[in-house]
Amino acid sequence: MDQFWENEYIQTAAYYSVVILCMVVFLTIFELVTKYKNWDEIKNGNMAVAMATGGKIFGIANIFRFSIEHNDSLVTMVGWGVFGFFLLLIGYFIFEFLTPKFNIDDEIRNRNLAVGFISMVLSVGLSYVIGAGI
Repeated sequence: MDQFWENEYIQTAAYYSVVILCMVVFLTIFELVTKYKNWDEIKNGNMAVAMATGGKIFGIANIFRFSIEHNDSLVTMVGWGVFGFFLLLIGYFIFEFLTPKFNIDDEIRNRNLAVGFISMVLSVGLSYVIGAGI
């Protein structure tokens, strides 16, 4: 059985499957903490929401990229990925806190592309910082 788990194709499929599952769970968490419904807004053509959500997807995937690269076991990889996600989530709340003149969620829901873009870049940028720490 050890040979089965040592096969690179099996390991890649395992990492892929677990990351997809984590991505669904983490995007659901983001859906719960935002004031808008991501997929409804994207369906209606809200590019600001699409950029913010795309940044979150990239950020989560990038954190897991670092986690896979630097950990030997699937369990350790998931642990670091979950930790990295929570740091990314904290970054989202800090972004909201540091912009007291307007509400990030309201601006993104109202199609403010500038705020959607900054949100995307923040998620991507923080994912590299978080990943470097993994």
